[in-house]
Amino acid sequence: MSVKDTKNKSINHIAFIMDGNGRWAKARNKPRTYGHKVAISNLMDLIIECNELKIKGVSLFAFSTENWKRPKQEVSMLFKYLEIFFKKEMKRLMKENVKLYISGDYSKLPNSTVKSIESALSQSKNNTGMKLNICLNYGGQDEIVHAVNTIIKKKIKSVDTKEFSKYLYSYDLGPIDLLIRTSGEVRISNFMLYSLAYSEMIFYKKPFPDFKIKDLHLCLKEYQGRNRRYGGLKNE
Repeated sequence: MSVKDTKNKSINHIAFIMDGNGRWAKARNKPRTYGHKVAISNLMDLIIECNELKIKGVSLFAFSTENWKRPKQEVSMLFKYLEIFFKKEMKRLMKENVKLYISGDYSKLPNSTVKSIESALSQSKNNTGMKLNICLNYGGQDEIVHAVNTIIKKKIKSVDTKEFSKYLYSYDLGPIDLLIRTSGEVRISNFMLYSLAYSEMIFYKKPFPDFKIKDLHLCLKEYQGRNRRYGGLKNE
């Protein structure tokens, strides 16, 4: 199967748990923050490649509600790297017609980071291409609770699964077709629980700083070979 075959089976939504940055850095006698810096510097190549492969939406697990437990310096640097990413890459994102989304309560982030996020959202709001969803101060359980509370506030008495999904942060991206988690950890860590209901999952051994376009292609090839039955007996 060639790389071009990855275009044959449509992927509406691919998600990444970008794991292993700190361990990658420590293995090289570098501070954990160096791993995050390298990971973020690699992001744009993957985003552009997903766009060229006609993947409609990409979600990135950038900072979870549990990540506040990490050392303050590491957390602070994560937000600084995010600001640098937007400052450096917004022109390219605009050129690629990428529309930015944020999942999670980013209002809790530092003021400078919030301003950077809101500027990026404003710049890309009219774009019509690939949807880039960055999950910040995000937790899958919190997303579900947020949706329930919104429904309660609207005094809606009953919803089905289709209606419920409209109240998720990530509603515009739809269900996740493929989840890739790097570094070999085999868990989903409270990430997009509702949207992952029928996704295919790949737990890739390489840490995210080492995850390149060729690795993305290998994951997409594996996805191409899977038989998505959604509880039925399709193609058996």
